[in-house]
Amino acid sequence: MIYHLSAVLATARRILRQLSHDHRSVALIFLVPVVLMSLLYWLYIDQEMVFDRIAPALLGIFPFTIMFLITSITTLRERTNGTFERVLVTPIAKLDIILGYTIAFGLLAIIQSLIASAVAIYLLDMNVAGPEWFVILIALCNALLGTALGIFLSAFARTEFQAVQFMPAFIFPQFLVCGLLLPLDQMPDLLQSIAYCLPLTYAVDALQRVATEVDISSESWRDIWVVLGFIVAAIVLGALTLKRRSK
Repeated sequence: MIYHLSAVLATARRILRQLSHDHRSVALIFLVPVVLMSLLYWLYIDQEMVFDRIAPALLGIFPFTIMFLITSITTLRERTNGTFERVLVTPIAKLDIILGYTIAFGLLAIIQSLIASAVAIYLLDMNVAGPEWFVILIALCNALLGTALGIFLSAFARTEFQAVQFMPAFIFPQFLVCGLLLPLDQMPDLLQSIAYCLPLTYAVDALQRVATEVDISSESWRDIWVVLGFIVAAIVLGALTLKRRSK
């Protein structure tokens, strides 16, 4: 157990050290959600009700998308430059490697979510009916979801360009049917069924509920647990995509 924990933490420290030298990626993680939320506020500066209606959902979508992009590209580099192959000839478990990556990017996701949520709530005066801590919790879950899915889907790309292509292939369809642009009950039955199989639908639903409901409903907690389930599933599947080779 001690060995596994030390292996996970060693992997996380290595990734964090690498990212500390990549200033553009760090700036992308921390600053872009804030810039996008500020731009949204500026766009609806004379329509506060519209901003309060759509901003909570986008507060979850922006971190999700950015963490997915950064994580998938960074993890793909590790796969293509032989880092994973070199590590996998050691006794370290495949799940330990993926957990190390998840912890490293998860720490960045926590900071990102706290910064973006604080700016939206306290500087841009985003009003929600429910508790503000629940908004931050959902934003954090969304960022972790993007991290886990980015690690998993990086296994299906061979170049960074292919990793970026997962944005229109995987992220944008979820955005279109998640319930933000059109309520789920107004969609065609097939699209509605598909939407309920996608994680972003539950994340957006939770944020929309906290924006309008004073108390945290059982449906909101259901959404959180579903998102967490997708995170765990993506981590496990990400570990299964690693192929161990003999020395």
